[in-house]
Amino acid sequence: MIKTHTCGELTVKDVSKEVSLCGWVAARRDHGEIIFMDIRDKFGITQIVFDPEKNKKIHETAHELRNEYCIKVTGKVVSRPEGTINSNIVTGEIEVEVAKVEILSECETLPFEIKDNIAATEEVRLKYRYLDLRRPVMQKKLRMKHKAYKFITNFLDKEGFLFVETPVLTRSTPEGARDYLVPSRIQQGEFYALPQSPQIFKQLLMVSGLERYFQIVKCFRDEDLRADRQPEFTQLDMEMSFVEEEDVLEICERLFKGICSEVINKDVTVPFLKMDYEDAMNRYGTDKPDTRFDVFLHNFTTEIKEKCDFKVFKNVVESGGRVMALAAPGYGSISRKEIDDLTAFAGEHGAKGLAYFKVEENELVSPIVKFFTADELKLFRERTGAKPGDMIFMVADSKETACGALGALRLKIGRDKGLIDKERFDFLWVVNFPLFKFNKDDQRWVSEHHPFTSFREEDLKFLENGELSKVISKSYDLVLNGSEIGSGSIRIHKRDIQQKIFEVLGLSKEECEQKFGFLLEAFRYSPPPHGGVAFGLDRLITLFTKDASIREVIPFPKTQKGMCLLSGAPSQVSENQLKELGIRVKRKFDI
Repeated sequence: MIKTHTCGELTVKDVSKEVSLCGWVAARRDHGEIIFMDIRDKFGITQIVFDPEKNKKIHETAHELRNEYCIKVTGKVVSRPEGTINSNIVTGEIEVEVAKVEILSECETLPFEIKDNIAATEEVRLKYRYLDLRRPVMQKKLRMKHKAYKFITNFLDKEGFLFVETPVLTRSTPEGARDYLVPSRIQQGEFYALPQSPQIFKQLLMVSGLERYFQIVKCFRDEDLRADRQPEFTQLDMEMSFVEEEDVLEICERLFKGICSEVINKDVTVPFLKMDYEDAMNRYGTDKPDTRFDVFLHNFTTEIKEKCDFKVFKNVVESGGRVMALAAPGYGSISRKEIDDLTAFAGEHGAKGLAYFKVEENELVSPIVKFFTADELKLFRERTGAKPGDMIFMVADSKETACGALGALRLKIGRDKGLIDKERFDFLWVVNFPLFKFNKDDQRWVSEHHPFTSFREEDLKFLENGELSKVISKSYDLVLNGSEIGSGSIRIHKRDIQQKIFEVLGLSKEECEQKFGFLLEAFRYSPPPHGGVAFGLDRLITLFTKDASIREVIPFPKTQKGMCLLSGAPSQVSENQLKELGIRVKRKFDI
């Protein structure tokens, strides 16, 4: 080692020691003749001193040093003079009198300062990500991630799980997001797919008798990106044999209680709250509810159907839709323009309109108030819990749109009014999802989660007679503060049932054999009952750090257009490479 200590460990106990430190010049302060500098490494900062009276030659060398020069210094540890102690850092009581300095490498003009709060754009930070990662705040995030991975590995090892790697080059399968495809040079015209999940392989490991498997694994999805998505991401993958739903939930709750305690010093209560999918949609308008503030949705569909004469609402209900409402605290004083903006916001989430009632002391005020009886208006007020100064908003539309638009509005209200307790960590399980959902665009039934999910035994009759909307899955999503961080299920382990599910999803026997033949073949050989779950670790750490984007906790992320600004990926390849693969590319200008 060319250094004796790190820049984050020296204390008064080390006074009089001769030490060598390596790191980057983080700051420089000239106090007359004496020059003070901070030298920084991943462990912390140490103040170093260049005193011309003690070493004139070294003092002259100090004038050559600039911010972010990588240097090695050797000198004696001394106590800081009274009144200069920095109690905010471990090394704040000492400094090192430099007797020797070596410039390991110089630094050109930086694109931004290496400090926690900078004005640089995200594009600039991602282009120079290696400099961005020098910043203490970024290194802290990576250490947090490391700490979480270490705890997970140790915890699951003690619980009898075995870490097993599954293939990265596999085959493309349907019923998910788009795959990233990798052409085969040896088998020209054939393609591998990068895994969206190790799903099938971890089920095969259960057939193998492994019983408890886990993996911290890279997964890939070629989908449109958002702040909480990346084309490649890291997930904790788990699978267990001879378990029921409660067994999976219990071990995951203990795992996350430990992660929160170890990584962010947060005590969370177990068992976690459990909420039915239908309750989540009806009460919060989403299957990943943020339960940190008490604004709720209310269903007035039955009352509208039985009594109301307002045709806009009545027509929606008669066509199978819903009328949902919420009370927005303190919104009674907003302007007409603000109402129009909220209406446009609801429209972005599919709503054709946004009805509103201003709550005053003795009445509701609205352009449509004349269409409702006094009893109906009283019901709106009482059920929503609206108080004077509030506003009641209502959406009449399909179930998905009415709940979804008001759910999004609920979150906006919570953020804009500061109703969300940002110090809370609310975990909850959302359970009893429907097994299938109807895709209106493709006019067919698809899996709500994936086609390997099992369902309640008593719902087999619905599957057999085609009442697919009534089949309830044995699946569970883990939600934290309004973000889904994990999803899992008890799996189908019987070949005939799995074959039936494939048929319901529109796959012919030939397609089943082509896509999933190796899984169905394995199910001939006594597979055990099994279930599992996968958690998005990047998303979890983002919630821990309270960042707005998942890119903040990934060392080298892609932009929202799927580009790596640092390396320039994706990029074109040479004609020779394409020729070896048997591929001809039709470029934009060729079309």
